[in-house]
Amino acid sequence: MAINKQKKQEIIKNLQDKISRAKSVVFAKYFGIGANEINNLRNKVRESGGEYVVAKKTLLDVAFSKSKIDGIKIREIEGEIATVFGYEDEVAPAKILDEFKKSHESVELMGGVLEDRFIDAEKVKALAKLPSKPELYAKIVGSLNAPISGFVNVLAGNLRGLVTVLKAIGDKK
Repeated sequence: MAINKQKKQEIIKNLQDKISRAKSVVFAKYFGIGANEINNLRNKVRESGGEYVVAKKTLLDVAFSKSKIDGIKIREIEGEIATVFGYEDEVAPAKILDEFKKSHESVELMGGVLEDRFIDAEKVKALAKLPSKPELYAKIVGSLNAPISGFVNVLAGNLRGLVTVLKAIGDKK
């Protein structure tokens, strides 16, 4: 069914809004996947603070050309593509699609956008291997906490030694 010009302009404006809000974007081919699996993927993306969108490649191309992101040639990608926008975590869309790809071999990562630059499929796969923001925060807190807890253990060790010596003296008497 043909879309009139006004509807196309609305879709492009909506896509531009999504592009401007997204911290990262991932493109993937999704041929041969059932509606139930796509809905499960859509829900996982939504839970991570993102959005799974399927739109015509020409409309996506126009929306990206109007944004400040260069180097994206969506029309050149063969087949149907899905666009996953990550609004909260830069790594989440790549991680979710990479995980989904393991159980659905027909899914293929085609590239993405990170920090307003196009990245190829290999970089998206590398991005998927990075820990998520909460994991990185936990590692930072652990690193900051390690010297403090070590210092506390050293101080507690001296007190334990003093208590042991006093107890030994008390046992002798």
